[in-house]
Amino acid sequence: MRINRGVHWVRAWVRGAPGTYVWLGILFVTTVALHHMSPEFEEEFLRQRSTNIHELSSNPVRVLVSSAMWIDGGHWLPYVGLYSLFHAPVERWLGTARWLGVCAAAHVLATLISEGALLWGIRHGVAPASAVNTLDIGVSYALAGVVAVLVYRIPAPWRYGYGFVVLVVYAVPLVTGRTFTDLGHFTSVLIGFGCYPLVRGRKSVRIPKETAGASAG
Repeated sequence: MRINRGVHWVRAWVRGAPGTYVWLGILFVTTVALHHMSPEFEEEFLRQRSTNIHELSSNPVRVLVSSAMWIDGGHWLPYVGLYSLFHAPVERWLGTARWLGVCAAAHVLATLISEGALLWGIRHGVAPASAVNTLDIGVSYALAGVVAVLVYRIPAPWRYGYGFVVLVVYAVPLVTGRTFTDLGHFTSVLIGFGCYPLVRGRKSVRIPKETAGASAG
């Protein structure tokens, strides 16, 4: 009986966040594909789908979409936990369209800002010219944006502590590492915080009595 309840709960959870788990399914397929590539072919294959300066200048839409369908490093399982912990609750809370809006805003804007900063560094001699072809793929910018927007799901005063922790977690690498990806992650967090208009009108917490009453009705 408990096993059946657990299976039913998992199915209901997945059905409530279809975008999250379709995305995870795509990442599973692409990760398996990566494991069947030689290291040399994999590097060139991913570079063509990377949101580096060279690809953004010639195929911006294609690489902005394709870069979010691959995981650099080939480790898929950790993302099952991260997507279930952050993406799924936000999608269930905001709905698929608004959740996707947060993901797209964080992924696209953070990419453009971080790569713009890298281009500035190249032109001013801070970064090497070869950095125009740097490898930049993955889903971390969208994840950081969703982690940040989740602050509006948490009731006060706990949301302030959560927001502070999120800022620290992403600000420390920016201060100590100062890479363009660190800038991209921190920018994604700020974008997530700035997505308040998308969450306006959504309840910060579910009230069990109201939920039970609605179900009974």
